[in-house]
Amino acid sequence: MALSTKHLLGIKNLTPNDIELIFQTADNFKEVLKRPIKKVPTLRDTTIVNLFYENSTRTRISFELAEKRLGADTINFATSSSSVSKGETLIDTAQNILAMKVDMVVLRHSASGAPHFLSNHINAAIINAGDGTNEHPTQALLDAYSIREKHKSLKGKKVAIIGDIMHSRVALSNIYCLKKMGAEVTVVGPPTLIPKHIESLGVQVTYNLKEALDWCDVANILRIQLERQNMPLFSSLREYALFYGVNKSLLDSLKKEITIMHPGPINRGVELSSDAADSHHSLILQQVENGVAIRMAVLYLLSGKQEV
Repeated sequence: MALSTKHLLGIKNLTPNDIELIFQTADNFKEVLKRPIKKVPTLRDTTIVNLFYENSTRTRISFELAEKRLGADTINFATSSSSVSKGETLIDTAQNILAMKVDMVVLRHSASGAPHFLSNHINAAIINAGDGTNEHPTQALLDAYSIREKHKSLKGKKVAIIGDIMHSRVALSNIYCLKKMGAEVTVVGPPTLIPKHIESLGVQVTYNLKEALDWCDVANILRIQLERQNMPLFSSLREYALFYGVNKSLLDSLKKEITIMHPGPINRGVELSSDAADSHHSLILQQVENGVAIRMAVLYLLSGKQEV
């Protein structure tokens, strides 16, 4: 089986069958990651460049590890120490890299649509590792995969996405992914951080955190994206934590057990307290572990190779 697309530009471009195929392939790679020798030669002779125009720790390390576990040759491109700092354009950078016979490009960029632009101009598989406020598809895939692993299925599951919905590419990709796989979604946050007309994506909106937690099976808690906000959208982080911060006492007050998630990095004491993040409710470390398997699956499926 193969994906219906040659790139991973966003969840919006995937079918439910594509997502299920990625999950099934990740299941196989999770078995590989449990072996004493955690490498397979599947992408031997494949060259992948990690082209990150924005700072990243978790996503970049996760992709690098996935590539090395698959036996690929990896090039890490840091824009701060490259010709980009001298004004070189994205298209020129990519074409110069491709002249070195690169097969795949993992791109993170501050401009929404950058991976889509690149896919129209170069002959290599493009994987979107986050573009502006648009999408972050592999994060959504690993989030949904982690819910599926914990709750056996996504169909009918109630997921609350809490926090800075307006500036979060993780939120948008999660909404697309969860809705395609049959989950119900409610977004939660201050009115200033909820985009207008988001209900058109088939989600519910509430500004009441307790109401959302009482409703959901899973709460995916997002970081406040201060670096993307060009004006204050709430009075203070302390006020935000008071009304929208999730802590252990709040979780203990619920009439049922729920699962909490966070894509990282966590602003501890703001959107999530340490006692909640480190509690038995948390899937955060499982998300990190599953990220490697999901990214291995995506790289493998886009490479066109036929053996695991």
